[in-house]
Amino acid sequence: QVQLVESGGGLVQAGGSLRLSCAASGRTFSARTMGWFRQAPGKEREFVSAIRWSGGTTFYANSVKGRFTVSGDNAKNTVYLQMNSLRPEDTAVYYCAAGPEYYPGSLYSTSAYNSWGQGTQVTVSS
Repeated sequence: QVQLVESGGGLVQAGGSLRLSCAASGRTFSARTMGWFRQAPGKEREFVSAIRWSGGTTFYANSVKGRFTVSGDNAKNTVYLQMNSLRPEDTAVYYCAAGPEYYPGSLYSTSAYNSWGQGTQVTVSS
C-alpha cells in the first residue's frame, strides 16, 4: 500500500490561508489518483479536491472552486492543497487519500481510494 502523511493544518482566521502537504511513500507506483477529503463533526466525509498523477488533471468540489488549488510534485512524491480565503465552514479534519488504477467508481467517492493519511485539523475562526 501507499503510506500517506499529512501536515500543515492549524488555526487560522477567516480570510486567511493554509497549505496542506501529503507525503507519499511505499508503493506509490500503484496510485492513479490523489484525493483530498474533509470531515466535520457529525458529518459525512466529503470530497474536496483530487489530482491525477498522469497528466495532472485536477478536480474540485463546487464549494472550494476558486479558493483551493491542488498540485503535485512527482520528484518529491508529494501533493499539496493550497487553501485561500478560508471560511468557518471549511473547519474539518482534512485527509489525503490514494486511489489505485484497478478501483472502479468515481474519484469523488471515498470508495475509490484504498490508502488514507491520519488527517490534519483545520480550524477557521470568525
